[in-house]
Amino acid sequence: MAELIIVYFSSKSNNTHRFVQKLGLPAQRIPVDNRPLEVSTHYLLIVPTYAAGGSDAKGAVPKQVIRFLNNPNNRKHCKGVISSGNTNFGDTFALAGPIISQKLQVPLLHQFELLGTATDVKKVQAIFARLKHHTHDKQKQTNNLITERTHPCHKPMRHTSH
Repeated sequence: MAELIIVYFSSKSNNTHRFVQKLGLPAQRIPVDNRPLEVSTHYLLIVPTYAAGGSDAKGAVPKQVIRFLNNPNNRKHCKGVISSGNTNFGDTFALAGPIISQKLQVPLLHQFELLGTATDVKKVQAIFARLKHHTHDKQKQTNNLITERTHPCHKPMRHTSH
């Protein structure tokens, strides 16, 4: 199967970290202390939302996540976004997800509140499995195309004059 991991950010509160642990999936954490992280495989990004609520969306995406995504290599491997938030903050609930989804042109796959529920865990596990399978199928198709093009029986057509 094609490699797919979870990349996530969690502040010192560790809410997102605890959610990711429940998933039981391979994961890498974006460091809180601004150390760089470079990812060389496809991943789903799980990110909390930092926003004051109401119409104030400023700062919704954590600075560490912005720094991580400013690396073009990291951006190109992102296959989708999952965001968390607090419904008490109204319109800014899980807003980091739609912001990142729009900027990176990747799907917003799920949103959950705070630590997430057992249902959220199952949904994210299913999303991960489906995307991993889809990524594997795409890689297989690419490999088949390469095999078809380079197979010794497939010789280039030659023009003959009559």
